[in-house]
Amino acid sequence: MPTLLEIKEIAPAFKQYVVETPEIARKHQAGQFVIILLHDHGERIPLTIADSDAEAGTITLVVQEVGKSTMEMGLLSEGDQIEVVGPLGTATHIEKLGTCVCVGGGAGIAPLLPIARAMKKAGNEVISILGGRTKELVILRDEMTEASTEMIYTTDDGSFGAKGFVTNALERLIEERGKPDIVIAIGPAIMMKAVADMTRPLEISTVVSLNTIMIDGTGMCGGCRVSVGGDSKFVCVDGPEFDAHTVDFDLMMKRQRTFLSEENAARLQFLENHECQMTKGTEVK
Repeated sequence: MPTLLEIKEIAPAFKQYVVETPEIARKHQAGQFVIILLHDHGERIPLTIADSDAEAGTITLVVQEVGKSTMEMGLLSEGDQIEVVGPLGTATHIEKLGTCVCVGGGAGIAPLLPIARAMKKAGNEVISILGGRTKELVILRDEMTEASTEMIYTTDDGSFGAKGFVTNALERLIEERGKPDIVIAIGPAIMMKAVADMTRPLEISTVVSLNTIMIDGTGMCGGCRVSVGGDSKFVCVDGPEFDAHTVDFDLMMKRQRTFLSEENAARLQFLENHECQMTKGTEVK
């Protein structure tokens, strides 16, 4: 069973896990994900792979603790074992196109990392625009710098980079330098919708990853059903990446709120049961 070799807190409520799983590490391609199961009675957690090392036999996962299952994962220790299935999903289409702008918001920066790295390796100029509410939430800056040819940062509060949203930075970039060959955006649905709305009239090819809506990762539960170009698609088996200009983001965001009350109740119950463990925490390095 896969073993957690390293656990590191990289930002408030964000942890990075290095997992020993040689077969997945050898087969992983940018854009793919795994399913995590913490124990026999746990919830299936789809997580996009942030990095892999075929030689070391490891994959790296970056997890934001927002719900009951991810907070429960945050209580694990190095040496613990978990179930890991993958790699799953269709890999990102990588080719030399010219200029690739990678736009990442919050937790979306993690799945963007292997894509930026692969696009740069293919010979593209990779301009990465990363954003978060505060400086601490603009994660993986060193890794993304290595995977990119140029970096642009934004924060909602102006504590790091330009004050504003990633869409503001993307708009300025296009105005100053012209249209890139492709934009790849991963982050909150509202952010990806804003990027798509900006690039659609400019006819800039734009790809988004809808990984945040996935549930069981097999296509059987139907929880990740989205409308793409008027057709129903399942993110876990048909994606997770799609042409941003054809995604019905309003429907997707509505579906994400379907079980919001149940999710909040489970989260509160977990916090009540594990208050002591959750408040100990670890320092951000």
